[in-house]
Amino acid sequence: MKQFLAFVKKEFLHIFRDARTMLILLGMPIVQIILFGFAITTEVKNTPVAVYDLSNDAATQQIIQRIAANPYFTLVKELHSPEQIEEVMKKGTAALVIVFDSDFQSNMLHTGEAAVQLIADATDPNQATTVVNYATSILTQYQQEIATQYPAAFSIIPQTRMLYNPQMEGAYNFVPGVMGLILMLICAMMTSIAIVREKEKGSMEVLLVSPIKPIYIIIAKAVPYFTLSLVNLVSILLLSVFVLKVPIAGSLLLIIGVSLLFILVALLLGLLISNVVTTQVAAMLASGMALMMPTMLLSGMMFPIESMPPILQWISSIMPARWYIEAIRKLMIQGVEGIYVIKEVSILLLMILVLLAISLKTFKKRLS
Repeated sequence: MKQFLAFVKKEFLHIFRDARTMLILLGMPIVQIILFGFAITTEVKNTPVAVYDLSNDAATQQIIQRIAANPYFTLVKELHSPEQIEEVMKKGTAALVIVFDSDFQSNMLHTGEAAVQLIADATDPNQATTVVNYATSILTQYQQEIATQYPAAFSIIPQTRMLYNPQMEGAYNFVPGVMGLILMLICAMMTSIAIVREKEKGSMEVLLVSPIKPIYIIIAKAVPYFTLSLVNLVSILLLSVFVLKVPIAGSLLLIIGVSLLFILVALLLGLLISNVVTTQVAAMLASGMALMMPTMLLSGMMFPIESMPPILQWISSIMPARWYIEAIRKLMIQGVEGIYVIKEVSILLLMILVLLAISLKTFKKRLS
């Protein structure tokens, strides 16, 4: 029995002395429960809403106040012209625009009918449907409360308009997300594993002593994955258009250009991982923990970012896939001009420069 306990003690000591094992055993469950507990939600909160009020009377102001006070909505802008509706949608400033007809209160009290239009960004059809239902519920509650004050019967008639995806096709939402996930996995995970494989075999040291500069050797190993990613990009676009029937509403050249930037970001992430790990298992864990799961949960691919706690929203802002997916949705589904994706492109360019600097700084010319 003493020998058995001695072996048990030895195994405990092995585990306690390995910081990476302790991190996986104790740290990963905490990270996962936080991510899955807060990021995965069917509720849509803090949806940015803009209002175009042609009536500007007491009734519309009361409804606007209810919308602003509702936790499901955040009133971001009051519009003054019809042209601003499309502009805030393209910029992503608002996911829902509420348009009140002229003489709203007068029509409601005298003719018995008042019109209001709900214009939603349907690139994510599930979110658009949920948001419209929330807004309709607020209008219905207001109608029921006002009905007790006036004997005449009246109704508020919401007219719904789904922009960019009137057919409410689910593929319009998940195709940009899948593009980001596939390119991230192919570029980052496979690149990090390929380089670490050379370290494990001992052949990396032979390559490093060759006449070619070490940085060129690393880049040369990344080029095949860059090429394969381009093939994957073309395949995804062809399948999206001809099989999933997702139209490319914007510029194909812009879509390819933004995708190339994202591929470079993912490749640099893979190179950075390969610089700090020494085994393929460690590379897989680093890629899976730091890239795959956060990409799926925090990039807006599956769950709306606005519904997450502020800390997770901040973390999502440093996820490259978030900005890529947002840009692709705007270009591919909404069909916007390049000026509306300057923010996303600028962030991806900044990430390329930062990751390149860090990768060069952490690159080891000699293997220990």
